[in-house]
Amino acid sequence: MNWAYKNNIAIEYIQPGKPVQNAFIESFNSRFRDECLNEELFLDLADAKKKIEKWRKYYNEERPRSSIGAKTPNAFEEEFEINDAGPLKKKVG
Repeated sequence: MNWAYKNNIAIEYIQPGKPVQNAFIESFNSRFRDECLNEELFLDLADAKKKIEKWRKYYNEERPRSSIGAKTPNAFEEEFEINDAGPLKKKVG
């Protein structure tokens, strides 16, 4: 909150009972609960950190996403870089 205030960033909260106002994080929270928290037994804080980090790496580096053509984020990034930023890169002159 202090960082946001110092950088003139207004914090806007979603309205109670309106999770669709923040659909991306609601979707992530659901996946995190279903795929990690509900599947693991945490013995202590160190064990929880280790297991959550393992899931985070899988989620961010190995798990295919339908929104990017059933590719992993790593594969999508590699393809994007090979194609010289694809259609998003503007050609000058």
